[in-house]
Amino acid sequence: MAVVTLKPSKQGRYYRLPMERDYEAVWKAQKRIKEILDEWERNGRKDLYPVPNEPLPSPPGKNQKTKEAYYNYIPLQLYGFESWSHLFTARQQLALVTLTRLVREYLPTVGITLGSVMALVVNRYVDYNSANCRWISHGEFVGNTFTRQALPIVWDFAEVPPSSEATGGILGALDWVAEVIASLLISTAGQIQLADAAEYPLPDETAHVWFTDPPYYDAVPYADLSDFFFVWLKRALPGHPLLHDPFDPSNQMTPKVKEIIDTLQLLRGVPKKKAKQLGLKVKDKSFYEHRIATAFAEGRRVLYEGGIGAVVFAHKTTEGWEALLSGIIRGGWTITASWPIATEREARLRAQESAALATSVHLILRPRPEDAPVGDWEDVLRELPRRVREWMERLQGEGIRGADLVFACIGPALEIFSRYSRVETAEGTEVTLDKYLEKVWEVVGRIALEQVLGTEAAGGEGTAPPTLEEDARLTALFLWTLQSTELNEGNNTLKEANEEYEEEDEWDEEEEPKRKKKGGLSLPFDVVRRFAQPLGIHLPIWEGRIIETKKGIVRLLSIKERAKILFGREDAEAFAERLEKATQKGLQLELFPAREAGESRPRSRRRIRVLSEEALQQARGATTLDRVHVAMLLQATGQTNALRSLIASELERGPEFLRLANALSALYPRGCEEKRLIDAMLLAVPK
Repeated sequence: MAVVTLKPSKQGRYYRLPMERDYEAVWKAQKRIKEILDEWERNGRKDLYPVPNEPLPSPPGKNQKTKEAYYNYIPLQLYGFESWSHLFTARQQLALVTLTRLVREYLPTVGITLGSVMALVVNRYVDYNSANCRWISHGEFVGNTFTRQALPIVWDFAEVPPSSEATGGILGALDWVAEVIASLLISTAGQIQLADAAEYPLPDETAHVWFTDPPYYDAVPYADLSDFFFVWLKRALPGHPLLHDPFDPSNQMTPKVKEIIDTLQLLRGVPKKKAKQLGLKVKDKSFYEHRIATAFAEGRRVLYEGGIGAVVFAHKTTEGWEALLSGIIRGGWTITASWPIATEREARLRAQESAALATSVHLILRPRPEDAPVGDWEDVLRELPRRVREWMERLQGEGIRGADLVFACIGPALEIFSRYSRVETAEGTEVTLDKYLEKVWEVVGRIALEQVLGTEAAGGEGTAPPTLEEDARLTALFLWTLQSTELNEGNNTLKEANEEYEEEDEWDEEEEPKRKKKGGLSLPFDVVRRFAQPLGIHLPIWEGRIIETKKGIVRLLSIKERAKILFGREDAEAFAERLEKATQKGLQLELFPAREAGESRPRSRRRIRVLSEEALQQARGATTLDRVHVAMLLQATGQTNALRSLIASELERGPEFLRLANALSALYPRGCEEKRLIDAMLLAVPK
């Protein structure tokens, strides 16, 4: 335990051990909050309990396996958290009980509008005052509770006095809310209503614009997480017309019965049949697709003739996109365009070395005419590559890359398919959306490979088989998909501050050091499979050689791990040791690192074997990607003769080695070890 202090007229933070008065302050808070609760019970009051004693969400029944699966919603239950009040320390509870009481007391004086703003300030303050607030050591400030859409356990936390002017104080919350209000450009009053999206309270053709940011399939348990704020909000604004469940009067929390979400995916490990037997209210993919289609049909009904619809979506899996798109098309819409707009902070936890989108894709919709014609499958397939190619070039020219670019191409591709009432083959069989989307992923992947490897090397449509092997195409496509608009321009300071907290809900004392040591880059398995399969890339073949799949995530093996595959364990360990020293000294940036005075060979506990001509000959029989990685490792460890010999033989062999090396140089994220090594290796190529 430590105390962080500020000193007048001095910059920086100062740290000290706790004193008796610090423990006394904790004890006083515990004593005072107990007095408040005892007084409430003695007086037999009927209003809400001062602290949120509502239980955390949990399924009925005592089945332990089911409970463990359900903890994917709120994993804190695994650690003894039973009610929402357990997420707050005594001092935090006392501060929040006081603030919500003050809002209630001022309501008759200031009115509901200003009172609601005051309640929002308290809610902003709540985010920075829970037992789930991290101490960001690099920046020396308190991190908020919701760094992402989850409530994992955290292994250390910090709390801030309400009066503090540092991050997390009530004044900071007030400034943020005031800044938002000042920036609003609404000139006329609007109307807010709590209603079912699948049953609009509007007449037909009354809205000129229909705009929605729908739930992201199985990605976020929105209602359950919203209860974190809701329990305090309803204590600050008792009886507020929006703070109730209009669909279930017995529910005292946020509405959940009609929430359009796939909870079966959140209940990982519980079969659908078993979940229903246990009494769990499971919402699966079919529920999501049916309800989202109903909601989109309602949107089409209320839209004025000639009006426009817009949908914001940023789900990272193809399955989530397919579920949404199915609902849009079944709802009677035509998708006319898609525009990626930068809405996500590149330094947030979810963005670190993953395929998290840097943009949200805005799909533009128009109502599909009732008399829309039937489309011909062959015509659709002929138009698809041309449309995707046009939009990929346009979006790349505007700085859109990787996963952002992939999903931004969906709109133009779907416009071809969704303009028809249905699409049929020459035999009269209806083509499903799933089948069409398989073609979309195939076309996007093929065009991407053509761009980074060239048509001949990638094996474009209508050409001879690709001249580069599967592992090279898999690696290139993986890195291309991983790119994002902000990936090479991220805020390194914030990234470093967040790295140690990444994926804390899956933290394991033994596994964590191994995960960080391995490194590499990762993508969701679903994304990798959807691109690899249509292009004839067989993922199981490359498992343990190029990629590693674990818990639904595919990780591209790092160059250190590839050394073991290429050279064997003993030499790989020596390579890794030399590589680490070279990285520390910056030697990998030099073409032929000079040895220190008196050093006849790389200083290491193990001697790195200088590759013989026989070993090089064996390397030449490997794949092109293997040979590029061998060259990178030779460069890293200063084996100049072997590197020169390998490069000379590759130049005689043909253009594929340099073609792939240059492509990988352009694809590897800036700042990663592989990027530095391959650029240094390419300097050794004769001009």
